[in-house]
Amino acid sequence: MSSTSGPESPGAHTHETGDVNLRPVVISGIGLLLILMISAVAMFGLFDVLAVQEAHSSPPANALAAIEGRRLPPAPRLQAHPIKDLQELRAVEQERLTSYGWIDQQAGVVRIPIERAMQLLAERAGQPGTATR
Repeated sequence: MSSTSGPESPGAHTHETGDVNLRPVVISGIGLLLILMISAVAMFGLFDVLAVQEAHSSPPANALAAIEGRRLPPAPRLQAHPIKDLQELRAVEQERLTSYGWIDQQAGVVRIPIERAMQLLAERAGQPGTATR
C-alpha cells in the first residue's frame, strides 16, 4: 500500500480550516451591481435620444388622420370577448348533445341525446341480424 492513500495516511483526516475570503466576493458583487445600474441608466438615456431623433426625422402626421379620429377596422374583426364567446359556444354544444330536437322536420330527422344514442347502439349491437355501419 502506498503512503499517500488509505485511512492510515497522515493527511487523510485533515480538512480546510480557513473560510472563503469574503472581501473579493463582496467587491465583485458590488462592482457587478454598479455596472448593471449604469447600463440600465444608459439604455434609458439612449431610448430618449433615439425617440427625439425619430420624432425629428419622421414626416408630420397626415391631417386627415387627425380629422377622422380613431375608427374601427373593417370586418372581420377580432373577438371582443373570446372567453364569453367560448362559454356561449360550449353551452349551445352541450344543449345539442343532451336534448331532443328536430334536424329536418319535413324529412323526419331528429336529434337525440348522445347518452340515449349510445344505449340504442349498444342494444342493436347485442341483437343478432342487425347490420351496423
